[in-house]
Amino acid sequence: MFSSITMLQRALFGKTTYGLSRLLSLNRVNKFSGSVPAKEDDSPSNTDESQNKSSTSDIETPTGEENVTHLLKEAATYSDAKDTSWMTSPYPAGAPTSVEEETVVKPKIDPLDTSIVLFPGQGTIKVGTVQKYLRFPQAKELFEMANEILDFDLLKLCLKGPQEKLNQTRFNQPATVLTSLAALEQLREERPRVFETCIATAGYSLGELTALIFSGALSFEDGVRLVSVRGNAMQYASEKSPQGMLSVYCHPDAKLSEACINAQKWALDNGVEEPVCQVAIYLYTQSKILAGNIEALEYIEKNAGKYKLSKLTRLPVSGAFHTKLMEPALKSFGKMLYTTQFDNPRCQVYSNYKAHPYSNPKMIKKYLLKQIVSPLKWEQCMQLLYNRPLGTAFPRTFDVGSGGRMATILKLINAKAHDHCIFV
Repeated sequence: MFSSITMLQRALFGKTTYGLSRLLSLNRVNKFSGSVPAKEDDSPSNTDESQNKSSTSDIETPTGEENVTHLLKEAATYSDAKDTSWMTSPYPAGAPTSVEEETVVKPKIDPLDTSIVLFPGQGTIKVGTVQKYLRFPQAKELFEMANEILDFDLLKLCLKGPQEKLNQTRFNQPATVLTSLAALEQLREERPRVFETCIATAGYSLGELTALIFSGALSFEDGVRLVSVRGNAMQYASEKSPQGMLSVYCHPDAKLSEACINAQKWALDNGVEEPVCQVAIYLYTQSKILAGNIEALEYIEKNAGKYKLSKLTRLPVSGAFHTKLMEPALKSFGKMLYTTQFDNPRCQVYSNYKAHPYSNPKMIKKYLLKQIVSPLKWEQCMQLLYNRPLGTAFPRTFDVGSGGRMATILKLINAKAHDHCIFV
């Protein structure tokens, strides 16, 4: 029984080897090249046996996996055909014509050939800051267009002040956005490729609107109108009660949550009906910006040491932005927001509210509204934006219009990304 099986296996193997050898021989002689054997004998004396001997003597027959791989590489490819106008390919357009082509890896984009643009929020500009950008004609034209939309001379306020008026939310917000857009004109003049290579942009608080204008998701005219309504609405909310914002540095053993809770209790005891004191902006790991009623912030300032907090600084704003004290601003801003058209941005735009890029225009409207009354996740935005495998280079980053403030914050979040940061 065993000998019968062995004989059968040998017979089958012999036939298989003969068939594959003949296929390889024919393929080698006439592989879509138009060549023929140097000597061809069509006489009847050429038997299958003589052909088999000729084939096996000229070609070393592959076996096993080597044989299958060889056949796959040689079968049905048009890579050697010079004139392909006669053929109808069995493959879809763009399909590889050989096994080797499937393994070709397309070159990746060098991160250093890409860029990221960051924009500042309210409270960064001073009287005269915009002067250095006015040497670019387009920058001045932007202010002229904005003046017509706003119906007041924004450029004059930015150049001559007074600073107290420029600090007011209803003026500072449009002034900050226009100054950033003017700074972009310098970037356009000196580094025009940034606009082609930008893969992502993010704006700090108010700067998110600037980022949306830069990305093409929001037109300049609609952006100016929207920021004007936003500034007026948030100014209105700020005047409902004494409130503000406070930057604090948290030591490793800081008790920030306990400090906020006790600050609210203190404010309640001092006549504030619904006191607020909370983290409004996650700036970087050790630093947070608190916002709330003035009474609560004063408590934090007086008891900072008790809660392991230091380097306390009041922000030059009159409102507790990104807390529920801004709820009175939602009605007018929301009405304007939902009548404004947004398009898909040409690059990723990161949401301060979600710390992720916007997926569609509908989400832009939804998250811009929530951003006003919700904590900003700036640190989380930067971590996600610059997250990459170890050893991968960082893109060039451009801090536009903040005088270097956004670059400084980036250094505290990601020092390696900051190494490729330039402020304009």
